[in-house]
Amino acid sequence: MQQGPLPHSSTGLWAREITLLDVERLQAFFVENPDYFHRVHGCAPQPDEARDEIDDRLPEGWSFTRKWKIGYFDATGALVAMVSIVSDLLAPGVWHIGLFMLAGSLQGQGIARQLHRELEDWAAGLGARWLRLSVVVENVRAEGFWRACGYVEARTRDGIELGRLRHRVRIMIKPLASDALEDYLTLMPRDRVESPLAV
Repeated sequence: MQQGPLPHSSTGLWAREITLLDVERLQAFFVENPDYFHRVHGCAPQPDEARDEIDDRLPEGWSFTRKWKIGYFDATGALVAMVSIVSDLLAPGVWHIGLFMLAGSLQGQGIARQLHRELEDWAAGLGARWLRLSVVVENVRAEGFWRACGYVEARTRDGIELGRLRHRVRIMIKPLASDALEDYLTLMPRDRVESPLAV
């Protein structure tokens, strides 16, 4: 696996890449923090949830430069947050956040917002011009968080299967420079409203 700089954290947490050597630790983190899975997948984390997350594959033909699975650990060595992010997804400068998860015990303290700011600075330093993600429409709390972080909706897509559920999702983006939404859509025509393609 390639090694490289990771986001610096001023939260007292330290970051390192997660690999298959961490599968049991990541699985325990998912099991201890099941709310996301119930809300988005309609069930508890599955026994192979962590392995699938670490081993995930992008759809056939999707281009990218690098995938990171970043774990954040506290002073005791406990995994308390996890981010999955892909650089240059389908276009240079478009970085897609696949999962951004913080332990429930740490929510409501501003830690998630700070981790996101530091992730944003790190990505921008490595060439990101936009951050992109998809959020389930019914996940009102998550959508509120992302909007508060400066994301705007590019479009919605219907019929996206996640776990046992089928959802409408919002594709949301955040420019990291002075680029406009139209600049983004020029690079990512699949995110134009008229595009019928899947997420």
